[in-house]
Amino acid sequence: MLTARETPLYEIKANLFKGLAHPARIRILEILADSPGQSCPVSELLEGTGLEASHLSQHLATLRRHRVVTSVRTANTVTYSLTHPTIAELLAIARTFLLDTLADTRAQLEAASALPAVGATASSTAPPAAAPTTAHDGGAR
Repeated sequence: MLTARETPLYEIKANLFKGLAHPARIRILEILADSPGQSCPVSELLEGTGLEASHLSQHLATLRRHRVVTSVRTANTVTYSLTHPTIAELLAIARTFLLDTLADTRAQLEAASALPAVGATASSTAPPAAAPTTAHDGGAR
């Protein structure tokens, strides 16, 4: 059971992951992580994500609300940045974990597909199944 002191920390962590829980937001963060200084203008985010401006704006607002990105306006340009370099590390760790998991899954699928087919011999030598019977018409036989 969680103590009263631990509960807020777990809630904060859960909210962080909720803020990351959309493919578009992950892509935004990856673009920022790969950009010089871990920041770039909105125009590059639009190009890199392929999102409509309004959708990108909503995702950026969610990331700002969860304190994952910050923004700075200079003249007509708004530039977004990761709030902390460890966000890029978090993304890299998640990618490594997923690639390892997918490699394990692929190995399991390859091993499973190498197994002999179930009932392959029986179905090739067995007679065809009988046709389904119709309901009894109630007459005597």
